[in-house]
Parts: sequence; structure tokens; C-alpha cells
Amino acid sequence: MSLLVQNAILVVFAASFAARLGLPVPAAAVLVLTGALLAAGDVSVAGVVVAAVIANLLGDGAWFYAGRRFGYRFMRLLCRISLSPDSCVRRGESLISDWGGLSLVAAKFVPGVSVVAPPMAGALGMSVRRFIGFDVGAALVWTGLFLGLGWVFRNQIQEVLAVMAQAGGVATAALAVVLLVILAVRYWRRRAFMRLTGMPRISVEELHELLSGEEPPLVIDVRGKAGVQVDPRRIPGAQSYTLKALQQRSLDLSHAAGRDVVLYCNCPNEVSAAQAARVLLARGARRALPLTGGLDAWVASGRPTTVD
Repeated sequence: MSLLVQNAILVVFAASFAARLGLPVPAAAVLVLTGALLAAGDVSVAGVVVAAVIANLLGDGAWFYAGRRFGYRFMRLLCRISLSPDSCVRRGESLISDWGGLSLVAAKFVPGVSVVAPPMAGALGMSVRRFIGFDVGAALVWTGLFLGLGWVFRNQIQEVLAVMAQAGGVATAALAVVLLVILAVRYWRRRAFMRLTGMPRISVEELHELLSGEEPPLVIDVRGKAGVQVDPRRIPGAQSYTLKALQQRSLDLSHAAGRDVVLYCNCPNEVSAAQAARVLLARGARRALPLTGGLDAWVASGRPTTVD
């Protein structure tokens, strides 16, 4: 609290900027504490809001430029270093597809997606002016909400801080244990999910040989709409079904029954393709195999592609 009182604007800017870059900094908690200080009149409201908005715009703007400059590959790299790489791309795609520019607002409140939405927007060709407008609006909503929470619950926050100050090292140790437990749970979930999707794969070379055989497999592109929009290429003859569509019981998959099926995506660990493969196996496919490396591996091997 002492640090916030003396350097509130700088602390809010640093925490907000770090959070937008994807660093594990509790920016929301900093804003809540700052909101409690605002109620006491110790901090400039305008200064805090401006600092938070500028920090959001700079952090998100860096990712937006990277997505605009390097496209879908950069977003996949970004997801690989997150604690939830398996759902990172898919959730980002869904958010952008369903919400458009408003996804920049929603993403700030969705863990694991807040850093993905800006580069996805850049990769999909959102204009700079539109991005700035939505991102400033999103920053104002995000900042105002947590500052408001701090303002409303200022008395309770002061009581909690007083107890923590008296507890000293015990409170610090308790917070450290809570953080370690959260990280351990996230890691365990990731490992469990990796075991769930640890099914056999098929290589690009093997798929190419099968496509040249007498009984070629059914090839399915399970990328989301946003992923296809960024990279419209597909393996020749591949049919397009999103993972969500394949999971729907109303979809007729009789053409896949009794056949070998190869599925591909552009997601880390081929997780969407692996999940879709399990759905097809449960619905009568003879074999269903994710393509190792997805579309990127197919393209990198020099194999032909088509564009609808």
C-alpha cells in the first residue's frame, strides 16, 4: 500500500503493461487496491485511468503488430509458451469469430486468451484505427471495473490488508503456497490432457502414400473459421468440419463409417485433430489419426495445396 500511495500511476502502468504482454503479474489486484486508495483521495483518478489505458494499448499493440506482421504462426508460438497451449488457439479463434472487435473487450476477462486476441485480430487484417478504438474501449471497461470494485469494497480491503500486515511472514508464505497450488493444478491438468490426446499420429509421408493408394483415406480439416481465413490453403480433397461441428450429434458422418480418416489442424500438439479423431472413432470410423504437424507440416514438405 505504501508503494501504491507513493507511485500509484507508475505501479498501475507497469502492472497493466506486464499483464498485457502475458507476464504473470496480478494487474487486476493492483487496480482493486488502487481503487481503494482512490476512495481515500490519495491518488489521481484521471492519472491512474490514463496510465492503465496507455499500458493496455502499448501491450496489446505490440501483439497486434506481431500478428499483423507474422500472421498465424506467431500466434501458435505464443500459445506454445502458455500454461494452456492446447486450448489457446481454439479459444482465441472462437472468440474472434463470434465476437469480432468486441472480442478485445471479452478477452481481457478470459484467462489464456487475453494475449491471443490482439495478434489474432492483426492476423485477420483488422484495421489499425478499428483496433485502437476497440482496445481503448476494452481498457476503459477493464480498468473501470476493477477500480470500481476497489472503491466499493474499500473498507473490507483495508481490514484484510491490516490482518496481512500483522501476520507478516505467515501471510507471505500463505500467498506463496496458494500460487504454487494454482500452478501445480494447471500443470496437472495439462499433463492429464496430453495423456488423453496421446493417440497415434500419421506423418505427412505416410498420408501422401495412402492418398496415392487404391483406398485413400478421408481427410478432414478441423480448423476454425478464423484459422481458415488466415490461411485458406488446404490439403487437396480435404473436407472442412470444425471440431464443434463434428461433436454435434446432428451431423451426418455416415461417409466416415468403416473408413480410415486423417484429420489436421494448425494447433499445438494437434489437439483439435486428436479430439475430433476420438469423436469419429466413437461413431464408427475404422481408423482416425491426427496428422503430425498439421497443415504447416504438409506445406513445409512441399506437397500441393488447394484454395477454395
